[in-house]
Amino acid sequence: MKDGGRLSAAIEVLEEVESRHRPVQNALKDWGTAHRFAGSGDRTVIGNLVFDALRHKASLAGRVGSDSPRLLALATYALTWENGLERLETVLSEDQHAPEALSEAERTSLAAGSDREAEGAAAADVPDWLWPSFLEVFGENAVAEGQALAARAPIDLRVNTLKSDREKLLKRLSHVGAVPCPLSQVGMRIAPKPGAARMPHVQAEEGYRKGWFELQDEASQLVSLLAGPEPGMQVLDYCAGGGGKTLALAARMENRGQIYAYDADRLRLAPIHERLQRAGARNVQVRDPKSAGLDGLADEMDLVFVDAPCTGTGVWRRRPDSKWRLSEKALADRIEDQRKVLVHASQYVKPGGRIAYVTCSLLPGENAEQVTWFLSQNTEFSPVSALETWRARLPGADEPAYANDRGDITLTPATTRTDGFFLALMERTG
Repeated sequence: MKDGGRLSAAIEVLEEVESRHRPVQNALKDWGTAHRFAGSGDRTVIGNLVFDALRHKASLAGRVGSDSPRLLALATYALTWENGLERLETVLSEDQHAPEALSEAERTSLAAGSDREAEGAAAADVPDWLWPSFLEVFGENAVAEGQALAARAPIDLRVNTLKSDREKLLKRLSHVGAVPCPLSQVGMRIAPKPGAARMPHVQAEEGYRKGWFELQDEASQLVSLLAGPEPGMQVLDYCAGGGGKTLALAARMENRGQIYAYDADRLRLAPIHERLQRAGARNVQVRDPKSAGLDGLADEMDLVFVDAPCTGTGVWRRRPDSKWRLSEKALADRIEDQRKVLVHASQYVKPGGRIAYVTCSLLPGENAEQVTWFLSQNTEFSPVSALETWRARLPGADEPAYANDRGDITLTPATTRTDGFFLALMERTG
């Protein structure tokens, strides 16, 4: 396929996402199934066009005056990818499978968009209704934080210290551009590539198949460290899902002690069994909510790790369509879910034990306000400073730019070069 045909495909997928409110990955997969002549390189370029159009939907619309799928795709190619208007017009004229030629109005809009900048929420590529929350958290840095969340994400890898070490893996993965992560001592990073370029398929590497490393964003690695797992502990991963943080906790505990991996949705737990086997994690019991449950674990845990259900605003780099599908009702539902999860999880903490409350959200209603609510309702728990824990466990590392008086911390793409994550620690003192 030539670029003209790829633009047509991107417009088709964007129209499907908009008209049917479908997750973009599903729409791209269905397009590929229906157009098997498209090679892997074509699918990569089409996917990049679609994802970048969604990442910058508001700012592009502000610059060119429309958020139609057609103009978003064309603006992505000409402006975001810096191919320019002349190159775009050439592509549209030379390929019979290209979209129709630019109208005079479109040409004028795209030309003006080269010099025009969006403002406020549009400049940040943040939905208007969420903009007050971003201003509350980030103040004068809100636009920069939104723009960082709209950028492409790197591929972050966590070395599985049960089987390998970072120095060895950096040599093995030098051909894909792996370098040490800035903060995590077990992290490796492959920088994002621009425009139509393809990222490496790291799951095809021998090291992944043998369990030497896992895909995991550096922020997720860091909160697993700061939660404080130690060899010999009794740990409950209360919202374990597919097990990414379970595996990180197991490695930190050197396969000693016991981790109970639980999730209220048993389907989310399905991938964990194969991942545990590949990683060589032997100190994990998977507790299926339909059978084993959490009987007998009340008041027994040194650490309860709560990766709470949330809106996912901190991972917009990886799921850019989700920010435009997010609603006020969905946020309210997540806040209610989080309160239930915190209350239920707290019953398993033993006296002197801790809760690590984690979200991949940047919204205060899901983060600091939830911790404040929980502490007001559960006086036997007291806050522990995650910022002081950072200083102790990451000596010499730059500190998070966002920490409240209680010591809760927020990591962001703009400040820590990670996904957006929130961490609060609480100890059962009563």
